[in-house]
Amino acid sequence: MNYNLIKDILDLVVEFENQNPGLNKSAVTIDDFKKWIVINYNAEDLTTEPNWEGKEKGRSPESVINTLIVHMNRYAKSYSRSAIFGSDFSSQEDFIYLINLKAFGDMTKMDLIKKNVHEKPVGMQIINRLISKGWVNQMASEIDKRSKVLKITDRGIQVLDKQMDKIRKATEIVTGDLTQNEKMELIRLLNKLNDFHKSIYDKNIEPEYLLEKALKNTNL
Repeated sequence: MNYNLIKDILDLVVEFENQNPGLNKSAVTIDDFKKWIVINYNAEDLTTEPNWEGKEKGRSPESVINTLIVHMNRYAKSYSRSAIFGSDFSSQEDFIYLINLKAFGDMTKMDLIKKNVHEKPVGMQIINRLISKGWVNQMASEIDKRSKVLKITDRGIQVLDKQMDKIRKATEIVTGDLTQNEKMELIRLLNKLNDFHKSIYDKNIEPEYLLEKALKNTNL
């Protein structure tokens, strides 16, 4: 039996308990312990700063992150264009709007537009295109008769289902060769960023004041 290993594990358990004094020790599970190990391992791993283009010339991490996010969006769009090539879809946004209506049910035009983080004119253009193709119907809301509610039609479901296999493949390729753990960590980080920016986006701040207001939410 490897007693040194057992001692190392016991030392880890002691460290775990010391770092989490509020935990109910009798209710702690092995999963709690494993999660703590993973989090601490990642924290140590992230202390090694990666290299990036222009770093030696003073290029900031924020600049790199912005550039990589823009590039990832463009890569994703290129795969989406390939997935809908030769189909009845005009753009990536067409099938994303349909997917949202199918997955989350009927919603108002503005709710659908906001869900896709679009400006109203752009969102309305997409919605009108879907309506004109017969993929989406609009009807008066039962809650507010002045508001229109959108519903995906049977025809919309058919055209979406016909292309879904390629759309799924285009979605899968975007994550490249990331491992399952890396995907989970990326989701956590992107969710954190999304929550930050969504809280600002939902305030509908005018463009001329947006940057100033957003900066107040940070330590910059």
